[in-house]
Amino acid sequence: MNIRVCTGAELLGFGAALRSVYRDAFGAPPWNEGEAEADAFAVRLTGNTRRPGFVAAVAVEEGLVNGFATAWTTPSPFPTDRSYGQAAAALGSERAHAWLCGALEVDELALRPAAQGTGLGARLLDAVTQDCPEGRAWLLTSQRSARAMSFYRHLGWYQATHPTPDGEGLVLFLGPRHPARDLTVQPL
Repeated sequence: MNIRVCTGAELLGFGAALRSVYRDAFGAPPWNEGEAEADAFAVRLTGNTRRPGFVAAVAVEEGLVNGFATAWTTPSPFPTDRSYGQAAAALGSERAHAWLCGALEVDELALRPAAQGTGLGARLLDAVTQDCPEGRAWLLTSQRSARAMSFYRHLGWYQATHPTPDGEGLVLFLGPRHPARDLTVQPL
């Protein structure tokens, strides 16, 4: 499986294939995203490629895209749109700013179901985070996905926020080399 690190313009050349991977990856439980969410992803992707520090990796085998990852540099001050408010509420505004602003934020990691469990997700994640500044990388995932949470823990990512009691919230992970990883309260 060939992993290509891409610029935003290069990534957009894979547009329909990325939408297809997204739909396949997030169509099943616990995500249950449909065609409308896949369309929204495709629209969002165009704007995301223009974010400062944008980096992407695509896994291609015999012309078929089997997975991708995208990331960018979190701006300062810490944003309040999208899911940033939940992250700031969970960490506290001071820690959110200190730990996440200027760090590499992994936005998407998506694999076709047949590629899951093959090590491809780890390779894609490594491709987009390998050059992050001072090892400062982070991501959010849904606590509804025990598989995703287990995957990140297995790769040495540190869970930095506690799950919500209702089981519906987001969980923030710090990368294995993030300098604040030892400041998290463990175990969660």
